[in-house]
Amino acid sequence: MSSATSVTYEEEIVTSSAARKVLAALRLTTGFIFLWAFLDKTFGFGFSTASEKAWIHGGTPSQGFLGHLDPAKPLTGFFSSIASPVTDVLFMLGMLGVGLAVMLGIGTRVAAWSGSIIMALMWLAEFPLITGEDAATNPLIDYHVIYSLILVVVALTYAGDTWGLGRWWKSLEIVQKNRWLI
Repeated sequence: MSSATSVTYEEEIVTSSAARKVLAALRLTTGFIFLWAFLDKTFGFGFSTASEKAWIHGGTPSQGFLGHLDPAKPLTGFFSSIASPVTDVLFMLGMLGVGLAVMLGIGTRVAAWSGSIIMALMWLAEFPLITGEDAATNPLIDYHVIYSLILVVVALTYAGDTWGLGRWWKSLEIVQKNRWLI
């Protein structure tokens, strides 16, 4: 890199074509995790949700999760007490909204905050992580933490600009006036 340019080595790496494509792939796969959670819990495709427990068949997505927490965990009482049809709707809208926003590459800042809050609450509901036969592989860090960090990376690196609608989204007047919508 010549001394005449003001781009640093680190900026060149983050803006390289290969890095942009990897970030886009990370964005799409993570977005699909959230979108799939919504779809499977809504329609009961039989992966994590059986058909008879699907939301469209009267299943209760958040109540099911919150109602089956280990009673020995310190926050089970709190999380069990908030389980309701309202938390079902909020959880499902959150999964759909985060999944679509991240996959489309729009509103990634809002999706990063929303998705990270959902993941943090789910992490807290299961804390401390399982020990024994069904033990987690790490006592503190699990996929909830990793997904939260990925969402933040996606938002901070404008990963929605590659293979997504991010550039178009950022050009909208409402987004120009309200940068938090990026």
